[in-house]
Amino acid sequence: MYGRIYLAEEGINAQISVPTFNLYRFRDVLYSYEPLKDLRLNIATDDDGKSFYVLDIKVRKKIVADGIDDPSFNMANKGRYVNAAEFNELTKDPDTVVIDMRNHYEFEVGHFEKAIEIPSDTFREQLPMAAEMMSPNKDRNIIMYCTGGIRCEKASAYMLHQGFKNVFHLEGGIINYVNQVKAGGLKNKFHGKNFVFDQRLGERVTDEIISHCHQCGKPADTHVNCVNDACHLLFIQCDECKEKMKTTCSVECFDFIHLPEEEQKKQRSGIDKGRNIFNKSRARLEQFK
Repeated sequence: MYGRIYLAEEGINAQISVPTFNLYRFRDVLYSYEPLKDLRLNIATDDDGKSFYVLDIKVRKKIVADGIDDPSFNMANKGRYVNAAEFNELTKDPDTVVIDMRNHYEFEVGHFEKAIEIPSDTFREQLPMAAEMMSPNKDRNIIMYCTGGIRCEKASAYMLHQGFKNVFHLEGGIINYVNQVKAGGLKNKFHGKNFVFDQRLGERVTDEIISHCHQCGKPADTHVNCVNDACHLLFIQCDECKEKMKTTCSVECFDFIHLPEEEQKKQRSGIDKGRNIFNKSRARLEQFK
């Protein structure tokens, strides 16, 4: 079993990779613990066999860093769950607002029809921005969504805390939505690829490619990390640019990886970007414009 597990007083965020033949055994063991009995499991929608290669367990103050320090904030007072069918029905109403609570690089490769992006690099910044952007529309239906349902659940509670009235969030996020759409033969309102935080970096939902290579501008939605160990910027690169640039994000990084190994080590001394595989900074992506 491999994966990434975060533990906090407010809950557990676990992404686990297990062999298919052990899935039901894993579920049975999980459900044998009373607090976890019948816990919803989001099953990957597009499995290419490479997700996690290690098991990483961390204890955190919060599951998601939210910047909320108001003692009156109550996560128990959260928005109403909606499933795929309810989401599709609610979004038929032109007065319904759909808000994407993910990072810009996630939104870029795939999102729901007419979804609003909150243009920020961090979740803690997105929360007040979402409330401010929607402040003139406190009585409208607001549906919040994210990858697996964790960020949008907290976001829905925050919006209610800020005085919004009709707040919903997509139960289980995009992953659960796609599985429900497939199982129920429902209309799919998500377009493109669903970004995921493992080695796959994405689950194909539709064949549409709605983003572009950050280097040449051709249609592309494959995320890669710059191979320069002093960089590791996450960006979109087409196959042609990947071959030409040797999976580097810039001429500087291309030149760097062709230096003798000893010189590379000398220049990156004191710089450790090895685990910086999900860089959220829009500023760093300005180099591609």
